Amino acid sequence: MKNYKLVLPEHLNHYGFLFGGHLLKWVDEMAYIAANIDFPGNDFVTISMDDVLFKHSIRNGDILCFSTVRRKLGNTSVSYSVKVYRENETEEEGTVLFETNMTFVSIDQEGKKQMIVR
Repeated sequence: MKNYKLVLPEHLNHYGFLFGGHLLKWVDEMAYIAANIDFPGNDFVTISMDDVLFKHSIRNGDILCFSTVRRKLGNTSVSYSVKVYRENETEEEGTVLFETNMTFVSIDQEGKKQMIVR
């Protein structure tokens, strides 16, 4: 699944680069959307994000492409790989600006783990 985000001035630090926290928020959001599209009707919460390494700078006006792919499906959890590129680059030819793996767990109304309904 691919999603896009425009980097605006309010996302930048005083050096003119994207604040890392904004990128982490967007990555979490994109993976969460993928989980909800793949398994509608389940309630998911984020339980982990693997390595956080900002590989290249991101500036005002960059359009980011978030490529989200399901990696692993368990009974109560699901994991996604998220890679971030500039808008005109693809996985084959582009530079990965950021990548991580996100894991979500399905919860019931009391916030306890439950089986993913497929």
